[in-house]
Amino acid sequence: MNSHTRRLSRTMESYERYVILAIIFSFARYTSASVTHYSIPEEMKEGSVVANLATDLGLDVKTLNQRKMRLDIIANKKYLDLNKETGELYVVEKIDREHICPTKSLASCYLKLEVILDNPVMENSPIGKRFSLSNAVDPDVGSNSVKTYHLSESEQFTIEVQTGRDGSKFADLILKQTLDREKQAVHNLILTAVDGGTPARSGTASVIVHVLDTNDNPPIFDQSIYNVKIMENSPIGSLVIDLNATDLDEGLNSDISYSYSLYTSEKTQETFNLNPATGEITVKGMLNYEHFRIYDMEVIAADKGATSLTGQCTIKILVEDMNDNHPEISIKSFQSPVTENIELDTVIAVVSVSDKDSGDNGIVDLHIPDNMPFKLRESSDNYYELVVSEPLDREKVPEYDITFTVTDRGSPPLSDNETMTLELLDVNDNVPQFPQSFYTIRVMENNAPGALLSSLTAFDPDLHENQYLVYFIIEKEIANTSMSMLFSINPENGNLYALKTFDYEIEKEFLFHIEARDSGSPPLSSLVAKVIALDTDSVHNSRITYQFLQVTDATLFSLDQYNGEIRTMRMFSYRDPRHQRLVVVAKDNGEPALSATVTISLTTMETAVKAYSDMTEEPLEYDIFSDINLYLVIGLGSVSFLLLITILVTIVIKCQKPKPSKAAPPSRNSVISERNSTIADSTLVSNDAYWYSLFLAETRKGKLVVRQPLPKGSRYIVSSIPRGTGLTDTISKIFRHTDMSKRTAP
Repeated sequence: MNSHTRRLSRTMESYERYVILAIIFSFARYTSASVTHYSIPEEMKEGSVVANLATDLGLDVKTLNQRKMRLDIIANKKYLDLNKETGELYVVEKIDREHICPTKSLASCYLKLEVILDNPVMENSPIGKRFSLSNAVDPDVGSNSVKTYHLSESEQFTIEVQTGRDGSKFADLILKQTLDREKQAVHNLILTAVDGGTPARSGTASVIVHVLDTNDNPPIFDQSIYNVKIMENSPIGSLVIDLNATDLDEGLNSDISYSYSLYTSEKTQETFNLNPATGEITVKGMLNYEHFRIYDMEVIAADKGATSLTGQCTIKILVEDMNDNHPEISIKSFQSPVTENIELDTVIAVVSVSDKDSGDNGIVDLHIPDNMPFKLRESSDNYYELVVSEPLDREKVPEYDITFTVTDRGSPPLSDNETMTLELLDVNDNVPQFPQSFYTIRVMENNAPGALLSSLTAFDPDLHENQYLVYFIIEKEIANTSMSMLFSINPENGNLYALKTFDYEIEKEFLFHIEARDSGSPPLSSLVAKVIALDTDSVHNSRITYQFLQVTDATLFSLDQYNGEIRTMRMFSYRDPRHQRLVVVAKDNGEPALSATVTISLTTMETAVKAYSDMTEEPLEYDIFSDINLYLVIGLGSVSFLLLITILVTIVIKCQKPKPSKAAPPSRNSVISERNSTIADSTLVSNDAYWYSLFLAETRKGKLVVRQPLPKGSRYIVSSIPRGTGLTDTISKIFRHTDMSKRTAP
């Protein structure tokens, strides 16, 4: 086979090759079966059209792109190019003949170009379809020319040899089995042309069959279902998943675009962004585990073939909880204040805890500070009771700041706290305490009566009325003398006074007890022993006698010279003056004797008496009596005087008429009196002491002792009313204390 035959055989592939020879400055144009000649002038303008190859070669312009038409210039520069839309060959760079052929004559200067087009074989071509192959050329003639063709072994292709009108032999490639480009995209065949000479000669050509793709494969995802986990609060733009769908086709048939299906909710589409070109799903909105935990979506992958094929997958996005919510405390109830003697296991507070997170992030633990007399007790799910676990003592800790701290088990853990103040109320659980349990007070003999001996102060750690203390001298007799006659103590501040002048030779010491009592309910008290060294001469000197210096009606009152008791000798009558004036002198037994006087003014008032029970030593026991207006009935004159008196008393009792009463002023102390009853027993002490006056009233039911401070110039009203009546006139007795700091001879 000659060289021409060999050149043509190179064109017998699955694509056609056209060799274009451009003869510069040549105007001749001819076309052969596979070679086309053009002649153009040199230095044509760029963009100038040389020829339309599609028209000259009989090609369909619409198939140029599909057949991948391309130009191969056998030169060191690209002088020409093809427009695949129109099939035109045009100048892209100035052509210089002298540069191309510097030593050749004008007639022999060539620019060789080769146009290559694929001769497509579609994978969906039907069985039996024919594909034309270029025939072999043999310069010999007759029986020595091309006689037949042979094809290498192939399952998909065969050939059929045919004879043309001019007697030439050519072969058609025939498809005998369905093609699948995805399985085998290229078939390499050998076509052999054999002549009829003897010996026979042959030539071969490679037939390369490129199977063109048809859109017969849909996009396929790696998985049909994807489960993806993503943390809540992931930043906007965070990658969730990169979907990868594959299409076995090629070109536009394998170019995939991604989109949501109609089954994907709007909320999901608002939360996640799907890149249609790459299939990447990224975070578009805020993710909050507590609001939305699972997102379901369906994504469709579609190719861009003429008849688009699609594939789909389901994606389930699980939002994982992040420990982004602090646990919360809610105080459902809190009891404050409480008494310090509250019982153990008493519930003080009820607390609930919660956490919006899940898993360990939502498991919470509640704590209170250690070393507190309380404990937490879980009552139900996430509910706790704060109960008293140890005895409380307000005097040690008056209030507790209880901090409830709740902590979750996330990593890192989050916590919250709330502090409540528990106030303790005082109960009277502490007795008054003296700094010392035994006191020794030294006093010089011949002391002045009323002198301050010492100030005894006790302490009670309780509060309010539980710490308000009252001081008492425990009553006791020494040498037939009551302690209250020797000493006096201020119940409010514990100042201890001497009421007598003491003589060391008579009594060297006094031993007695002081009681400090609080005002709680019930009251608590404690004792302190006192030892006082004294001069016993004071006992003799302190003996006081009393007598009237002046009295308005001597038949109405009597005075005991030793104890100072003033008694009524008879009942008050309407005939008695409304104002009574008594002057009493008190003298001691000293040498020289010292004395003091007191003036007692009494006024009769028609008012009811209300006794007050808030007295210091003993409760007041009394009956309500009333004074009467006595109406005397004159009887027979012959009745003896004794009978007359009896009748008069009987008439008075039966005829007494109660008068409206008025409450006694609350600032006065009233004492009940009847005939021969005690009006008052006044102990007189020096004016510079803390004054006390003792009123003793004896009734048929008992005695009343009233102890009350009497500053200089103070007054007290003592009312005397007869027993057995509801209403009566009241006699008020006003005591005026004279200055006893001045001593006078009797």
